[in-house]
Formats: sequence, structure tokens, C-alpha cells
Amino acid sequence: MRRGFLKTLGGLSAGLAAFGATQVQAQGKAGAGALTRPKGGKYMGDFIAPKLDKVKVAIIGVGARGSGHASQLAEIEGVQFVGIADVVEARARKSEVAVAKFGHTPKVYFGDENGWRTMLAETKPDAVFIATPWNTHAPMAIASMKAGAHAFVEVPMATTIKDLWEMVDTSEATGRHCMMMENVNYGREELLYLNMVRQGVLGDLLHAEAAYIHALRFQMENGDSTGSWRTFEYAKRNGNLYPTHGLGPVAQYMNLARGEDNFGRITSFSSPAKGRAAYAQKSTKLTSPKFKELDFKGGDINTSIIKTQLGRTIMVQWDETTPRPYTRHNMIQGVNGVLAGFPNRISVEGITSNYHKWAEGKDWEAIAQKYEHPLYVRLGELATKMGGHGGMDFLMLYRIIECLRNGEALDQNVYEGAFWSAVGPLSEKSVAEDGSSQVFPDFTRGDWKRTHPLKIIA
Repeated sequence: MRRGFLKTLGGLSAGLAAFGATQVQAQGKAGAGALTRPKGGKYMGDFIAPKLDKVKVAIIGVGARGSGHASQLAEIEGVQFVGIADVVEARARKSEVAVAKFGHTPKVYFGDENGWRTMLAETKPDAVFIATPWNTHAPMAIASMKAGAHAFVEVPMATTIKDLWEMVDTSEATGRHCMMMENVNYGREELLYLNMVRQGVLGDLLHAEAAYIHALRFQMENGDSTGSWRTFEYAKRNGNLYPTHGLGPVAQYMNLARGEDNFGRITSFSSPAKGRAAYAQKSTKLTSPKFKELDFKGGDINTSIIKTQLGRTIMVQWDETTPRPYTRHNMIQGVNGVLAGFPNRISVEGITSNYHKWAEGKDWEAIAQKYEHPLYVRLGELATKMGGHGGMDFLMLYRIIECLRNGEALDQNVYEGAFWSAVGPLSEKSVAEDGSSQVFPDFTRGDWKRTHPLKIIA
């Protein structure tokens, strides 16, 4: 990720407007234009853009994350790379060489923090991929859509409710996709469980658990990379700052914001903040000596509970500090049983032999073979070969290009990205108010009721 993109583009306080007791009040105070769709704007829930034979692609930010996207996009049929922007020339040139291996000749922009704006004007891309620090996601996506491009943004989509509303409004006004690239929705296990839920294996859904538990303290020692700017986020903000990897899949299992149910309220608590400060004091390899001086406000682990409009519950946890094994939980519970991850395991009446015991290992694999998602059957082997978090990155990028070329609705719409990302600022406000319940703004303005559930894509 890029140090040059770190200029603050709006304070957190702008997005933490007071939320009232009702959803209408929450919408009205969460950002300009929340109650009414922009003039001439269209609902983007099931939006299908005109087909593109060739997709002219540009990318902003080719650090650790963006460089992988660039290399994989370059290999997908129908992509024409037109632009690469990064403030660091060496990174931009490295990705230029990587995509050139597949016949692409993009224009390269570097050295100027606003070079990406010049790229948008000069290359006129159809799709812009944004892999930069969190506070730049909203302005870059908004500018890309206004320039006529579809915007594909790394997670979270934005960090304030105000920015999320502006991204939604811009997408509706321009008729351009704005998709948060939640790659975990394309993991084998997540696709499998989605397919099983759609086939009614669990019956009526009751509860889910989602998490991002990943010991990443060491990133404070990683030089000009993710830890160089995220560390300051962890120091000043207290809530769940990275909710979407766990939440995205379970939200789609439950059809949240897709015709059946939607987000209602969230209440959130954080533990004391101990681990990062202790690690910074012990380390002799910190990227910046300023890390030792930080007053870390963010609790080491945050636990939030979401209540949906149908009364279902979702526990969402976040911890990038304590030394413990990685997990996203990925648990979905219905009246007939449970599908869970980390490790993968299933207990369902009528499918497993004894619902008091988990089906794991070979038993889990036998069930998986029966219910494998058809998208994974079609592309799983290729995705695994191409790589990127076990293939989920490539599968996500492939589907984006496939949808744009075939004239299909995207697998994730702008509203899902907004709802999933809203957990960040809403949890912060809840924590600050000792766990007070916060109402989710309805980014769809009620139109989620006519949005189709994500179908099982073959």
C-alpha cells in the first residue's frame, strides 16, 4: 500500500452523525441525499450494465494487494489494460512489466499523488480497480464513476457513513457499478455453504457468526506497506474496523438487503487496548519510531451483535492483535443444524449421522462433493492454480470481468458493500456510547425488498 496516498480526505467525525431511534431518522442524519434518490438516479440492486466486448481496465495502487490484482487481471480474456497509477515509480513499473507479459501496454502514472486523476481523464477506462488506504477509497471510487467507469474497491468500501452514502448516490446518479471486492465470498467453503443454504439444507435461518481474527501486529515492522498506515487507524479508532471478510458471506446466506431480510441494529463492545502498545514497546524493528509513542485507543478484540429486521442475529468479531490462530468463523445456523468453518465442520439432521458430533475431515469432504457450488465446479481448479488467497481472488476478478462482458448483474452490489462496511463506523459509535444500539441506515431506501437473492451461478 502507498504512503503517498495517506493524505487525509475527510475526518472520521464527519461520518459519525447522530442516529435517531428510527430508521428514517438514521437515514436523514447519516448523509446528504439519504432520504431521496438523486434526480435521474436509478436503483442499482439488480443493475446490469451494457455488455463490453473488451473491458478497458485501470488500477490505482499496485502495492502488495494491487500488484496481485494487476497480474491476475492481465491474464483474463477480454481485459485491455490501459492504465496503472501509483505514487512510487518502482511499484508502477513492476506492474507494467507484469501485465506486459500478456500483451498489455498501459500508460503508467507515478510520482504525483493525483496522478490517478490524470489517468482517468487520459485513458478513459471502463473499470477502475482501487487498492489503496481506506480513507482514499471513497474519493477515488466517486471520481472514477463520474469519469464514466465502474469502480471496484478494496475492503472496507469506506470508513464513514457520509462517504458510504456519497458512493451509493454517485453510483445511482451515474449508472455505474460500485462494488466492494469482498474476495472471501468466492472461497470454496463460502460458496459451498451458500449452495447448501439455497437448497434448504438448514431450513429457516436463525443465527450466524462472522469474524476476522488475524494476528497482524508484525505489520508494524513491514516498512512501507499495510502496517505503515493501518497502525494509525488502530490507534485512533475503537470498534470493528475490518468487518467484511466474515460478514459478507453470512449476509449473503441470509439474503440481507436482497428481498428476504435486511440489517436492523448493531450493538458493540471492545476489550481494553493492551496488545499493540505492548508489542510496539518490545519491538526493535518498528517501521516508525512514532509507533512507540501512540496512545492506542482501539480495543484488542471487538465483539458486535447485529439484529436483522426478521430478528435473526449475527455475532461479528475483529481482532488483529492477539496471538491466536486465524479464523473467520463462517458459521450459519438454522432449525435443522449448523455449517461452520475453521476447521470446516457440519452438523445437520438428516445429513450427518449424529447431530451431537461434527462431520469433519473426510466426512466433511464427502458432503462437500455432493453440494459443491457449480461456479467452483466450473472454475475452482483454474482459480486454485492462479492463486490469490487459495484462488478466491482470481475467481472474484474473473467473475467481475465475466459479468461486464456478458451483461450480468454483479455478484455484489453497491448496497451490500455499504451495509457490510457500515459496521465500522456504527460499531465505533456504539462502543463510544457503552454499547448503545445503533440503527443501520437503509442505503437502498426501501428497495432491498425488490432485489433478487444472489442466485447460484453455474
